[in-house]
Amino acid sequence: MATAKQVYLAKKLEEKYGAIGKVAGRYLEAGLSIEINHPTRYGPIHIVARGGKNIYAIEVVDKPGKLSLDVVRNLVEKAKIVKAKPILVLCSNAISVGDEVYKFCIENGVKIKLFRSGEK
Repeated sequence: MATAKQVYLAKKLEEKYGAIGKVAGRYLEAGLSIEINHPTRYGPIHIVARGGKNIYAIEVVDKPGKLSLDVVRNLVEKAKIVKAKPILVLCSNAISVGDEVYKFCIENGVKIKLFRSGEK
């Protein structure tokens, strides 16, 4: 159960960062500390979540269409820099993940999560 402070911060993150903030808020409510837009030489990591001995590099995709292999490759490289586990969060049902991209994710240990906001 999230504390009132965590719920408040999650709402503020959603207001400021949109889909990235909404996903970050869920990780915050789960008890992890988060950092948004962590800089790397390959571009910013949308969310870096830390908790216990785990570090997660989270990339949020909210644009409908076909997911590019370059997005996943970039995520893997960014995660290696911060020594984190890569997670790809899909915020729309209209995002298609091709066989080649899915296979690359499996080979490189990228978890794919479908994020549903609960809104109808």
